[in-house]
Amino acid sequence: MSGESDSGLLRDAIGLREVLFQSVTAMAPAAAIAASIPAGAAFAGGSLPLSVLVALVACLFTASCVAELARRLPAAGSVATYSAQGLHPVIGFLVGWGYVFVEALVPALLLLQLGFTTAGTLHQEWSSYPADLWWPWSLLGALIIALVGYSGARASARFGTVLGIFEVLVFVAFAVLLIGQAGADNTLSVFGTSHTADGYGGISGIFAGSVYTVLAFAGFEAAAPLAEETRNPRRTMRRAVLGAALSIGLVYVLTTYAMSVYFGPDRFAGFGGSGAASWEGVARASFGLFWVLLFLAVVNSTVANANACANVSTRTAFALGRIGVFPRAFARLHPRFRSPVIGVAVQFVIAVGAALGLGLAYDPVTAFTLLATVIVTVITGVYIIVNLSCAGYFLRRRRDAFNPVLHLLFPVLGITAFVPALLTAAGIPAFDFVSELSAPVSYAGPVVGVWMLIGIVVLVVLLRRHPERVAQTGRIHLDDTPAPAAEAGTEAETGAVQP
Repeated sequence: MSGESDSGLLRDAIGLREVLFQSVTAMAPAAAIAASIPAGAAFAGGSLPLSVLVALVACLFTASCVAELARRLPAAGSVATYSAQGLHPVIGFLVGWGYVFVEALVPALLLLQLGFTTAGTLHQEWSSYPADLWWPWSLLGALIIALVGYSGARASARFGTVLGIFEVLVFVAFAVLLIGQAGADNTLSVFGTSHTADGYGGISGIFAGSVYTVLAFAGFEAAAPLAEETRNPRRTMRRAVLGAALSIGLVYVLTTYAMSVYFGPDRFAGFGGSGAASWEGVARASFGLFWVLLFLAVVNSTVANANACANVSTRTAFALGRIGVFPRAFARLHPRFRSPVIGVAVQFVIAVGAALGLGLAYDPVTAFTLLATVIVTVITGVYIIVNLSCAGYFLRRRRDAFNPVLHLLFPVLGITAFVPALLTAAGIPAFDFVSELSAPVSYAGPVVGVWMLIGIVVLVVLLRRHPERVAQTGRIHLDDTPAPAAEAGTEAETGAVQP
């Protein structure tokens, strides 16, 4: 069934290309290459390409689990639906509660980065521009994202596709240029352990670097909430999630290799996200105005990422509003664009409020770090639960389709990869390379705790007054779209999950 309905999202609005770039832009490849991944160089040094490769393999385990669940359970609720079906509706509710919270904060995070990156660059080029006049750029970004989101999935996804193609092409082109300039210095030794940073020799440096690099993959699952607006979602979602994780992972490997061999593997431990020893610094020093393209790609990446995550938060809120777990207003759709207009409006208010409130109360960089810590802590926890949900779903509900590698081994390996990342993001010093968080960044833990405590209170009230709404967390609302015979599921896949 395609087209509009009185209560549903716009069916068949987008295809594989658009949902692929929904996940790609949610990973923010340009920003990750320029800022996130270099954090691992302090541990892996010139062997960082090997750390990135290890992180890619590790993330593919979880991406495979998301893809398997998205294939069987195409729903705007995505991870909440997966957890409800694979584990229990109560867990599905709590996962959805935490997921919609942090995805609503991601645009604020990116608006802060857009603001201080643009203001800092303008000040560097023209000293008369105040370095602290960052907030107008954040407001401009928020308005763009809200307008695109209001225009519906088709406009938003195509907007993200254009932005995603640009940022990837810029960094891939620069990587090829760096490899060519490196000449005889190109070496596969960076895929070994001989160039790790002092104090982190051998595999320990590779492991530490990979933990920080894993965090750059967050967002590969962002295609899943658009399932109800996608053509042939049972097949398309799986391809989009795996395709985004694999393709951008390979881009990460290529770009990190290129900069490592060009900059010098034995000096790479000093490489970072800013200054002379950074992507922009190298471009400024040796490649003329190419740094302008890198700057535009990073700015582009912040807008594209914010757009993708706004799609995630509004669709997840729509799914929870539709079943009465959130206020029903979140399920209200624009009569023409079929966009969740209340969700878009609330997302705009949260993004602007958090960005300006925290950015002006502290400073934009500190606010960015605080929000990043909140977001990554919850997201990595969600990934761990989704891995468990994959195993639970196929063991409990789809034993006929159970594959011990895809549905048991991969979830275990995915959990193994993300537990260290969760501890690192939360600042829990389980490893010697993890630093404890200082205020105000250390407030991230209490913020997450308070939000989840509120969620538990809401859950208790719902279980006492409207238990059927919690059970509906696992419902698949594409009942009117017959699945192919080979993929047709059990009654549990097309109806509500019983507690």
